[in-house]
Amino acid sequence: MIFAIGDLHFDYTQEKPMNIFGDNWENHEEKIIENWKEVVREDDLVLLPGDISWALKLDTAAYDLKRIDELPGIKIISKGNHDYWWSSLNKMNNLGYKTINFIHNNSFEYKGYSICGTRGWAARDSFEFSENDEKIYLREVQRLKNSLDSCVNKKIIAMIHYPPFNQDLGVNEFSQTLSEYKVEKCVYGHLHGKGHKFSYEGDLEGVDYHFVASDFLDFKLKIIEVD
Repeated sequence: MIFAIGDLHFDYTQEKPMNIFGDNWENHEEKIIENWKEVVREDDLVLLPGDISWALKLDTAAYDLKRIDELPGIKIISKGNHDYWWSSLNKMNNLGYKTINFIHNNSFEYKGYSICGTRGWAARDSFEFSENDEKIYLREVQRLKNSLDSCVNKKIIAMIHYPPFNQDLGVNEFSQTLSEYKVEKCVYGHLHGKGHKFSYEGDLEGVDYHFVASDFLDFKLKIIEVD
């Protein structure tokens, strides 16, 4: 079974309570962990597309990552815009987690699927998109291509933190790339609260999109693929 949930926003230091964004975020970490333990088996795959921990440095994020490592299943983590702790692949892999794999210009193989992805970036039709955003945007498109080029299996699932299309739900370079590479499914998050209105699920140019921000899922993991 393949599950997905984005935007865990774990906080070992308890310095950033998420309930400031709504009462539904009260005890959200406990809700996620409880559901996770109920539904995930040891050989299942869990996709975590970004905003994993509020930590600013890797050594602090390690406490949140350890909690994830101890949960059932094999985990794939890609970067979100709030993952300031993100470091080089070598440094993250050297933390020695047994069940966590990081996606950064690479991919992961699981039961006939290739898992790839990148952080993505804000859409060009979003508010105050700047010249500097354009540079980051194009760099992230290239990272997505690098990850896709490393895939071994024909069946591909992509993980992107930002919505991989425009705010008007039109295709952009991210969604175009996913379609060109014949990606089967894509999971994404990032949007919260009123921002859910900018989400889209279902087929777009041949790719099956799943919006998996944790608050949208009521802090329950979503099944993406059944064995």
